[in-house]
Amino acid sequence: MENRDIIAIGGSSGATAPLKAILGGLPPDLPAAVFVVLHIPSRSIGLLATVASAAGPLPVRQAEDGMAIERGHVYIAAPDHHLIVAKGRMRLGRGPRENMVRPAIDPLFRSAALAYGPRVIAVVLSGLLSDGAAGLNVVKRCGGVALVQDPEDAVADEMPRRAIEATEVDLCVPGARLGDVLSDLARQAAGPPLPVPPEVSLEVDIAMGERADTELVSRFAEPAALTCPSCGGVLSAVHRGKPLRFRCQVGHAFTADVLAKEQESRVDEAIRVALRIIEERAELVSRMGQEARSAGRSAVADLYEDRAREYRAYAGTLRAAALRSIGLAADDPDSS
Repeated sequence: MENRDIIAIGGSSGATAPLKAILGGLPPDLPAAVFVVLHIPSRSIGLLATVASAAGPLPVRQAEDGMAIERGHVYIAAPDHHLIVAKGRMRLGRGPRENMVRPAIDPLFRSAALAYGPRVIAVVLSGLLSDGAAGLNVVKRCGGVALVQDPEDAVADEMPRRAIEATEVDLCVPGARLGDVLSDLARQAAGPPLPVPPEVSLEVDIAMGERADTELVSRFAEPAALTCPSCGGVLSAVHRGKPLRFRCQVGHAFTADVLAKEQESRVDEAIRVALRIIEERAELVSRMGQEARSAGRSAVADLYEDRAREYRAYAGTLRAAALRSIGLAADDPDSS
């Protein structure tokens, strides 16, 4: 019987330290391949060296399109490409960003579950917001093992907590212990295969860069009265799985908390633009009133001055709204 030979790890802010601990604790005869996605800048060149220096006896390579998968190797996602696990090899996808990032964790988890089902062990490490939560849910639904770094142990606890909310995880472990846990799990026999939800294959294709349009997205999502912050297209709510997610016709994907974070900045910007326009209008009308009064047109001047006072009252309301929005963001438990 096959063992659990596919280990997929995802993390973001604060994930480097637990990742080093994991890789440093894995044995040289690990009967599994390890795949790593960290949120990295598109021109990043330092991650590979950082990971390689901590990987102990296991060789570390940056993933390449078509590269064969070998047990006992660690593969790091390439900058600006989704890391896709296929049968026997890796693919690099230039599909749309998910949760505003590429590489994203969800495509790695999703593709591993599609290709290897119960042979997959997926791990969510420290990070902000919720990338990885939806993919971990898919891994669990396909018979794989779901692990999460203990949120109390994480520098940024949002990603681990979102993953726990979305999935009944198998283990919640401090980062220092994850290496030993993974070594033990990788030697265990995988469970029986489970049916793969049909939308998983579609979403893996989107991450690879295959077409994404209204007809395709409608197979697994329903249009919502929301706009994609990346392209301005219509967002659709994904039918199955957790957490609540949205995709647009182009293929950009967002969990609800990431979408809310993007909307928050846009609302603040819109209020401030409106405030500037109203204040400029008040200034202009006030000057027009002064000109009218100096010309002896008192009735017109009174009209302009009344209008200026009205605009300044509107500006005061908008300024108060802007300050309240800042206060609400600071009080929001999902803000960071």
